Amino acid sequence: MASKSEQTGPSLLPPLPERMRPRTLEEYAGQKHLVGPGCILRNMIESGVLSSFILWGPPGVGKTTLAHIIAERMDREFYTLSAVSAGVKDVRDVIDRARGASLFHQKAAPVLFIDEIHRFNKAQQDALLGAVESGTIVLIGATTENPSFEVITPLLSRCQVFVLKSLDVADLQILLDRAVKEDVLLKEKTIEIRETQALFRYSGGDARKLLNVLEIVVDSFAGRSPVIIDNKTVTDCIQENMAIYDKDGEMHYDIISAFIKSVRGSDPNAAVYYLARMIDGGEDPLFIARRLCILSAEDIGLANPNAMLLANACFEIVNRIGMPEGRIPLAECTVYLASSPKSNASYLAIDKALSYVKETGNLPVPLPIRNAPTKLMEDLGYSDGYKYAHDFPGHFADMEFLPSEAAGTVFYEPQENRHEAALRAYLEACWPKYYPKK
Repeated sequence: MASKSEQTGPSLLPPLPERMRPRTLEEYAGQKHLVGPGCILRNMIESGVLSSFILWGPPGVGKTTLAHIIAERMDREFYTLSAVSAGVKDVRDVIDRARGASLFHQKAAPVLFIDEIHRFNKAQQDALLGAVESGTIVLIGATTENPSFEVITPLLSRCQVFVLKSLDVADLQILLDRAVKEDVLLKEKTIEIRETQALFRYSGGDARKLLNVLEIVVDSFAGRSPVIIDNKTVTDCIQENMAIYDKDGEMHYDIISAFIKSVRGSDPNAAVYYLARMIDGGEDPLFIARRLCILSAEDIGLANPNAMLLANACFEIVNRIGMPEGRIPLAECTVYLASSPKSNASYLAIDKALSYVKETGNLPVPLPIRNAPTKLMEDLGYSDGYKYAHDFPGHFADMEFLPSEAAGTVFYEPQENRHEAALRAYLEACWPKYYPKK
């Protein structure tokens, strides 16, 4: 029989990420735009007025930790559900308990934290709505997916959305230093950190992965001292312990990245392979279909305008028929997009235009193309000089549409593919000063 000391030994301690979970805002790394002095979440906490919100960001950036810290700091009852396993009954049970706790203790509304709220269906989200609306609970949701797509509009309208960012090198360094100095096990070891590039690269801005990698490397020394951490040691340990490294299943993000890059890189075989990996791993088929819609606009665009139509049809079909049959339209769309010519011209054009707008502000719209619904506006010259394109040969009239300060700025540059070659020929004929013949 094991002795008492053996039963409570290091092997029974929680993993390093859990041991090092921050308990206060002072220990919390990153997200200074939300919890730094004078920032919105810090102000909410210090004012004592807590409203429902959703934390949207990648894994390992502190969404769950932040929810716990806020509830503790504001002395609120705290309930938690995982959207992966909870049903409507679970939601209603928690709301009933929260209502009872609030009345019994006469405290402010309890906090209900829902991890992966994007996995809740409409019925589950509807069950939350009344409690959030009445103030019975304060909802804090966490999601890695855009809540605009995943959260029903009535619930989303009652929640603020805060975007969390991947941790930067400075944040990761703080976490690493703190773990080595303060963890109950690591502080008893002699650890020499000679290089951190691989350590930080494998973390991918994810605090949990950083600490998992650190623990794997330290454990690999099996009592030997000192523990040497350099790029080669970290890489070797990860390759030997890939299952442990990805024990939370977060390689999901690597697979979707490989899928996107394979479609963008016009490799239908690799794209279908990663599609199969996602389907076999239980990925939400609508998540995949949405990525195909994004790919069709961002990476194919006007090189093949049919791509967006097919991607949208794929989304609608998968939504209608579900799985396993949905794998077929997903595969069809994946192969089509991967085999299609590529152009990011529209993507570049809108980003260039947005950057220009941020730099120049709200430039005045030229008078000839302003609307003139009143006599006063007509007298002021609104719409004066406007040329109706259909009154001119070829349905084109040569006039300037951009504000005078922006005149001549070219945002859209057609790329080298069959469809955009035709667009360029048309633009060359209309606007030879902006699109000279090549």
